[in-house]
Amino acid sequence: MADQRTTSGSVAATPSGVPANAIGVDIGGTKIAAGVVDHRGEIVAKTRRETPALHPGAIAEAVADAIAELATTHEFGPVGVAAAGFVDASRSSVVFAPNLAWRDEPLRERLEPQLGRRVVVENDANAAAWAEYRFGGGLDEQGRPVDDLLMLTVGTGLGGGIVSGGVLQRGANGAAAELGHVRAVPGGRACGCGSNGCWEQYVSGNALVREARDLLRSGDPAAEHLLRAVGGDPEAVDGPTVTRLAREGDVASARLLAEVGRWLGEAVASFVAVLDPEVVVVGGGVSSAGELLLSPARASLAANLSGRTHRRPPPLRTARRGNDAGIIGAADLARID
Repeated sequence: MADQRTTSGSVAATPSGVPANAIGVDIGGTKIAAGVVDHRGEIVAKTRRETPALHPGAIAEAVADAIAELATTHEFGPVGVAAAGFVDASRSSVVFAPNLAWRDEPLRERLEPQLGRRVVVENDANAAAWAEYRFGGGLDEQGRPVDDLLMLTVGTGLGGGIVSGGVLQRGANGAAAELGHVRAVPGGRACGCGSNGCWEQYVSGNALVREARDLLRSGDPAAEHLLRAVGGDPEAVDGPTVTRLAREGDVASARLLAEVGRWLGEAVASFVAVLDPEVVVVGGGVSSAGELLLSPARASLAANLSGRTHRRPPPLRTARRGNDAGIIGAADLARID
């Protein structure tokens, strides 16, 4: 069926009357990315703003400003906002965000009067999981979404999203799938959520950087190349540098990624025991390491899977929608809500 187009060139509506374009906004700790997304999950226009992380009102203003920019050239229906935090069951407020100054933040209430459009707020990892389920790593060989998908976003922290029976699982209070805050090591490393030993402290970009800095401070000769790459300053190391050097053959950097991958495989094995997904998709910035992360993760998953002698581990795939997954998923959820 052909799309109906506005005079500005944007998609107006599908023949069924469902808006073909929606806005997706992904609010992270450092940046706000917004895009116009069509019903095929393709971004047709995009913009970004810096996140004023310490000022909730200013965050809403920045979101509204980004959407106003997109509105000058495109028509669209509802707005979906992917927020890095706990979102309430009504999908209107952010109850808590570990990396932003959001505490019971009424995000929908702030935005709808400014935008004059319906706003749906969703957890960012949930939005990314939905994007992968509908348009990415959750598609089978015939291009159809699988029924059961688990997504883990290995970025600064560790996020999760669950689609079961084709339904995004939000839980009774909207806080389902906070898999990064399931305890892995009793009495382990302190976590920003207030607990200790969460998976996020072992499977995340922060964990990778922490272990890299510890290695550099140890004086281990194996880390000499990595230390030179950061000018002799352990505090200057970051995840992309470790990944780049690992790709170039640096043994120490590859081992650091493999250790995060080992923890990732153990985490997936635990979650598979509960959820039994058909596919596990791994996204987030750290997933850009590809097989340097996923190969050790697959080995660890196979070694730790319950009943492993009588079942196959689910395939572990890299997310296909990349850094745009939050935008795409938030827009699609708002459109079909």
